[in-house]
Amino acid sequence: MDCANAIETRGLAKTFGETSAVADLSLSVARGEIFGFLGPNGAGKTTSVKMLTGLIRPSHGSGTLLGAPLGDRKTRRKLGYLPELFRYQEWLSGREVLRFHARMMGLRDAKREIERVLDLAALSERGGDRVGAYSKGMQQRLGLAVALLGEPDLVILDEPTSALDPIGRHEVRQILRSLKTHGTTVFLNSHLLTEVEQVCDRIAIVLRGRIVAQGTIAEIIGIQDVVRVRAQSDRALQPILERFGPVSVEGDAFLIATAHARIPELVQTLVQTGARIFAVEPIEATLEDRFLEITGTPQP
Repeated sequence: MDCANAIETRGLAKTFGETSAVADLSLSVARGEIFGFLGPNGAGKTTSVKMLTGLIRPSHGSGTLLGAPLGDRKTRRKLGYLPELFRYQEWLSGREVLRFHARMMGLRDAKREIERVLDLAALSERGGDRVGAYSKGMQQRLGLAVALLGEPDLVILDEPTSALDPIGRHEVRQILRSLKTHGTTVFLNSHLLTEVEQVCDRIAIVLRGRIVAQGTIAEIIGIQDVVRVRAQSDRALQPILERFGPVSVEGDAFLIATAHARIPELVQTLVQTGARIFAVEPIEATLEDRFLEITGTPQP
C-alpha cells in the first residue's frame, strides 16, 4: 500500500447485519489532487466516506489516510470534513460556530483563522448574524468554512454544492482550485456531474459498493470525436460516410465516429456527391453520458 498517497484503500468493505453497504472499495488518491467520488443513490458513497474519516470501522479490508491507518486520531487534526447533512445551533452566529470548532481544534491565532475562512466562504459581512437567519446556501458555505479551519492537508466534502445557486457553486469551484494550488488534497463526493467535470483531476464511480471505473475524466469518458450529419434521407450516403469512420443512424441523422478536424473534408465530400445537407454538428462527449452508461441508467 502506497503511503505516499493521501488516500489508499484495498478491499474496504462494510456490512450492516446481512446488508452489504460497501463490498470492495479499492482506490488511490494522490496528494494535491481534486478527486471526484461518484455513484447513484445507495451505491455506498456516504458509508465509504464515513470509513475514510474514521466515523465507522470497516468490516474488512484496510486503508491509509495521509500515510496513517484509517481512524488514526492524530491524523484527524490534518483532516477537514463537510458531511452531507449537518446543522449548527440556530442561536449562534457564524463566527461563534467557527470559534467553537477552533477551540476544539486548539487552533493558535484562532481569530485570524476564523476571518480567513469566513472570507473564503464569502461570509465575512454576515459572520455576526445568527445561523437561524442564514439561507440554505449560506449554511452550506458556513459548513465549508468549518471544514477549512486550520488549513487541513486533506478535505473531504460530501455534496458541498447541493444547496447553492450558480454563483455559490462558482465560488466553491474557485475555493477548490485555490486549495489545490496550495497543495491541499480534496476528496469530493457529488451528484453534480458538471461540477465534477470542471474541477476534478481524477474520479471514481462506485456502483453497489464497488469501484467500477477510476481514472482521469478523459479516460473515463473514452474520448472519441463524433459528428452528427443531418442530410436528405438517403441510405446511399452511408457508404460514403463510412470512409471517415464507423457510422450509426440516429433518427434522421447519421453519427460518424471521426475526428472533428476532418469536418471540412467530410462536408466537401458530401457536396461533391450532390447530397442535400441540413446540418453538420460536432458532438462533445460528457461525463454524464458515460456515467449513465456505466451505471446502466436508461438515457432519454
